[in-house]
Amino acid sequence: MTAALADQARLDLPAHWPAALGPRALAGLDATTPFLAVDLATVAERYTAFTAAIPGVSTFYAMKCNSADAVLGTLAALGSGFEVASAGELRMLRELGVEASEVLYSNPIKPPAAIAEARRAGLWRFSFDSEGELHKLAQYAPGAAVYIRLRVDDSTSLFPLSRKFGAEAHEARALLLLARELGLRPYGVTFHVGSQCATTSAWRQAIAAAGRLMTALAEDGVQLEMLDLGGGFPARYVERVPSLDQIAATVNAALAELLPYRPALLAAEPGRHLVAESAVMVTTVLGREVRAGENWLYVDVGAYNGMMETQQTVQQWRFPLWTSRTDHALVPHLPFTVTGPSCDSSDTMFYGVNLPATIEVGDRLYIGSAGAYTLSYASHFNGFAPPEPVFVGGPIGAGVPAPAVPASLVPAPAVPASLTGAGVPAPGVPAQLPASLTRVAGRS
Repeated sequence: MTAALADQARLDLPAHWPAALGPRALAGLDATTPFLAVDLATVAERYTAFTAAIPGVSTFYAMKCNSADAVLGTLAALGSGFEVASAGELRMLRELGVEASEVLYSNPIKPPAAIAEARRAGLWRFSFDSEGELHKLAQYAPGAAVYIRLRVDDSTSLFPLSRKFGAEAHEARALLLLARELGLRPYGVTFHVGSQCATTSAWRQAIAAAGRLMTALAEDGVQLEMLDLGGGFPARYVERVPSLDQIAATVNAALAELLPYRPALLAAEPGRHLVAESAVMVTTVLGREVRAGENWLYVDVGAYNGMMETQQTVQQWRFPLWTSRTDHALVPHLPFTVTGPSCDSSDTMFYGVNLPATIEVGDRLYIGSAGAYTLSYASHFNGFAPPEPVFVGGPIGAGVPAPAVPASLVPAPAVPASLTGAGVPAPGVPAQLPASLTRVAGRS
């Protein structure tokens, strides 16, 4: 990159940086760093765009990547479903008024007590990928609907997930037939192409594998009711990723061409794609030093209290960065190593990132696209508190009643009486969110 191009690159925030979280707006937020500024309007926009791009596919937000009440409430108000990985996550949703019958439990390996608790609450759809899990489900959630997780190629994702979970294609048919023998309901198939997937072809290959399984099961008299596309839908950071339109074109074509029939429910579990770009991590410079000719910047957030993904990728995870300096785009930039506040020398997030040569102690560093896997990973390591969320914008405003959920956005699936359990309410999403969520620029 020439010097002129490098200078131009510093003049503008990335196009996907929320307008409501520009440097001036962030400077006006009265909060102690580190904090995560979240624009709920961006969350709503991302959800609306996702559902429009893949028509007929129901969204079940993967809440593990950001489970702040205001985020969950915003999505629930828009008609989103939810996917959980634990009984604890299900409890959080129920406290917000989300019906357990509207939730998918997609963790393939679950504690027996969690299965029983979820079943009692009215959750009736459970993922699995092994014979052992089927026997647990038959014992603790008899008669439940089950969907198998297929192992698929996730080699083009930043975070491959296929080693820990996923049944091989040749095992899946027998496992779903075993589910039927155990009194469970063979309900569907799901997969995960890996988090932050970088190629659209991964979805086509995975849908093809699901289609082959559906064809084979039809010979056994089993017609699946759900195909779940899982997660992996990428967000924009620094590196280029496929656009939502490109992914949607591939997925829509694959669904039309590679399935023997269209299941009653097509589902997806986006997480990072919906929330990453909605937030900026705001952190203060604690120190600036030169060590062996290398510029070091010490800030009050690190891998252990919010930015763990920079460690998971061996410092190859690049986030868009900006600073509070008014001369940010006007002065020369220098390469900096940016490290966290803890006493752990490996608590370092970025290497060789260009920042204003004038940056000094007390200035703020803004880390963009920080809405996913930051709050949920944060700990109190070394006594440093996790960042607090501060919410702006969105359909939930200070003193404004939460919006009612349009009935057209909340199709109620037909749940057999045998699966709902005695005393379990009928499926649905509350028409009104709790009053505790009707605030803005506050703490969750």
